[in-house]
Amino acid sequence: MASFFSDYGLMWYLEELNKKEFMKFKEVLKQEIIQYGLKQIPWTEVKKASRESLANLLVKYYEEKKAWDVTFRIFQNINRNDLSERAAREIAGHSKIYQAHLKNKLTQDWSRKFNIPTQDFLKQKFTQDECNRFEHLFVSKITERKTHTVLLKGVAGIGKTLMLAKLMLAWSEGLVFQSKFSYIFYLCCQDVKQLKTTSLAELISREWPSPSAPIAEILSQPEKLLFIIDSLEGLNCDLTEPELELCDNWVEKRPVNILLSSLLRRKMLPEASLLLTATPETFDKLEDRIDYTEMKIMMGFDESSRKMYIRGLFQDRNRAQEVFRLVRGNEQVFSICQVPLLCWVVATCLKNEIEKGGDPVSVCRRTTSVYTAYILSLFTPQRAHRPSERSRELLQSLCHLAAEGVWTDKFAFSEEDLRKGGILSGDISALLDIKLLLKSRESKRFYTFFHPSIQEFCAALFYLVKSHGDHPSKDVRSIKTLLFTFLKKVKVQWIFLGCFIFGLLHKSEQEKLEVFFGYQLSQKVKETLYECLETISVNEDLQEEVDGMKLFYCLYELEDDVFTMQAMSFMQHIKFVAKDYSDLIVAAYCLKYCSTLRKLSFSTQDVLQHEQEEKLLVCWQEVCSVLVRSNHIQILQVKDTNLDESAFLVLYNHLKHPSCAPQVLEVNNVSFLCDNHLFFDLLTHNHNLQHLNLSLTFLSHSDVKLLCDVLSQTECNIEKLLLANCFLSEQCWDYLSDVLRRNKTLSHLDIGTNNLKDNGLKVLCKALSLPDSVLKSLWLEACELTSACCEDLASTFTQSKTLWGVNLLQNALDRSGLALLCEALKQHNCTLHVLGLRIADYDKETQEFLIAEEQKNPYLTILSSI
Repeated sequence: MASFFSDYGLMWYLEELNKKEFMKFKEVLKQEIIQYGLKQIPWTEVKKASRESLANLLVKYYEEKKAWDVTFRIFQNINRNDLSERAAREIAGHSKIYQAHLKNKLTQDWSRKFNIPTQDFLKQKFTQDECNRFEHLFVSKITERKTHTVLLKGVAGIGKTLMLAKLMLAWSEGLVFQSKFSYIFYLCCQDVKQLKTTSLAELISREWPSPSAPIAEILSQPEKLLFIIDSLEGLNCDLTEPELELCDNWVEKRPVNILLSSLLRRKMLPEASLLLTATPETFDKLEDRIDYTEMKIMMGFDESSRKMYIRGLFQDRNRAQEVFRLVRGNEQVFSICQVPLLCWVVATCLKNEIEKGGDPVSVCRRTTSVYTAYILSLFTPQRAHRPSERSRELLQSLCHLAAEGVWTDKFAFSEEDLRKGGILSGDISALLDIKLLLKSRESKRFYTFFHPSIQEFCAALFYLVKSHGDHPSKDVRSIKTLLFTFLKKVKVQWIFLGCFIFGLLHKSEQEKLEVFFGYQLSQKVKETLYECLETISVNEDLQEEVDGMKLFYCLYELEDDVFTMQAMSFMQHIKFVAKDYSDLIVAAYCLKYCSTLRKLSFSTQDVLQHEQEEKLLVCWQEVCSVLVRSNHIQILQVKDTNLDESAFLVLYNHLKHPSCAPQVLEVNNVSFLCDNHLFFDLLTHNHNLQHLNLSLTFLSHSDVKLLCDVLSQTECNIEKLLLANCFLSEQCWDYLSDVLRRNKTLSHLDIGTNNLKDNGLKVLCKALSLPDSVLKSLWLEACELTSACCEDLASTFTQSKTLWGVNLLQNALDRSGLALLCEALKQHNCTLHVLGLRIADYDKETQEFLIAEEQKNPYLTILSSI
């Protein structure tokens, strides 16, 4: 009876009673309460209650199961056994019926839902370890959370959908989540977005085995529901819709993006659990907008799995070893092999090249070269040197289709779409046979490319064989727009598109394409790309928007040293995030040509956290060398990075070089897994340093002592110091107070989101009240301050000769404390002009008081909007 105890269900059955039976129901209820000693429901409320109101009263006063037990007894008493029997059948049956339907749906059609290379995984029986992993998805570290939103992150084709299918199959077989979820509904964004507008009720009905789904019963216990929303990148939804546009009515039709946003942002069915999948780029964009309990990462094939998979395609063991060494030696190609589908592409491509007596090394030159060899081989008969004219036309038709798809976020194509592009029914069969196209997972009438990256490759190839002006769709934009869109990550679902265009311009790929198409391809594309990069050089805002790693991969695929040198000479601002060894290799390749940088921002995350291989440290050495080669770097930002001792020493040796003397140094969320004193030693030698930001980086009291020793030196020229959220301890306030007494350059101090409290502020206020204090702005946001500190602050306001702004956002100040501050602000000797408060944080009376004070004091600005 787990899924049907609800006021909705009760209401339906009470509606079945005629007026006379309904009055009798109320009379018998009165007797039941007395006879069974039930909790008393006020008779006046029962007497006047409608059917819906009575259902609400029963659920309110009794546990849901007890409410149904009482209702069943009364139905029998008034001779409506038919209702109690029907309800009992539905209570016991709907969830089980749906489970049986889902199991049948999942096991009937694997060949259509999943391609050959991964289909074998579905034949395995579920092990206890697998079931435990599924269950563990919804075990939250946040113990008080009852509902879950789990994010499952992984690159396209890594196996997320396959894992979801296995999870649903395990649930349908009764192996997992039996007491947790009564229903699991799967929503694929690629499929759902075709509907344009719909309701949640309609989406659920699409999954139901019969035309009429018991929607109200299903949704009556939302805490027993799991919605799986697969491939968020396919929806192109940014979750920025205004709150007023969101919907909480599950029968109301709304645009698909609004409907799913309402689920994701917990406007609709907030008690339900969610399991969301997307590519890393999509989650990077949406992560801050989703209140999630767990983030899981799918890694795909590990090294041994890749080795085993590649060996499985070769009968000759020595040949298999040779091929694996070749793949392992190219970090970019080896990296894409973690995706099962792409591992199959790489291995198959190399096998074909070896069988026809070609050079497998040239295939593994770059990622683009693998795709070129693979695609062109599909359209060239095995023993032929050239393709047929029809094969050329067919590939061009696919490139037209792919180009429009990447611009319109379309990855599933109807037969009509294919026909319009010149792809006939017979062509479709051929493309399915060579596995360039697959039938869509969600609809037999739609087709997708074998992998999204194949579609991106074909779209890139379109720009080399045609101009965007030749495409009948106006959605297909110019190559210049494409490059800027790619580099700025406007379309986060584009992973390789820009890189493929650069890679296809490499001499070896041009030669393959000329042989295939029978003519020399236009050389204007390379000139256009050069002009685009030149445009970036004169636009600082554009440089800030460009993702450095995207640019690096483009240039790395081109592998043209002269072009790369010219391109990197355009760049004065670069920011990049290196997430793995492959990223470091690519960054090192490009940065060695860089000598004009003024601003560098980078993150290496966990790549350099532990003891590393020598080749990785050599690569890191090459990355860091840009700090010496570009001797005009004014701003250096190191973010979200963990450095072991060896990696830190490499960085340290470059930072201490005389030519590396930035004016701004930001080290945010960085862990030095070594002796930190060397870092603070760097600060001593850089007399150019004016702005130091260590926010989000853990600083022990001994670290702060070392920092304050630097700040107290007469040679120190630091004017702005940010230590927000650095976990500063109580001892630190004495050190910082001493700095405020001695330092004559420090004008801005941010110590927000630290455990300062009133006593810590008192220590700082004593230093700030001294006649020779020079501090101009003090940021104290979220420092656990109360009104008890306001007397010290008010005194500082009137005694400091330089203090211009104080930020007190997110502190527990009441009206009495604020009144003290405002009174101090009126004094003629008060220099404060900006007081950081969010007026909306206070009650109406206090808001009126603050607004009035702001109006009285012409020199005061309350930062009410921050």
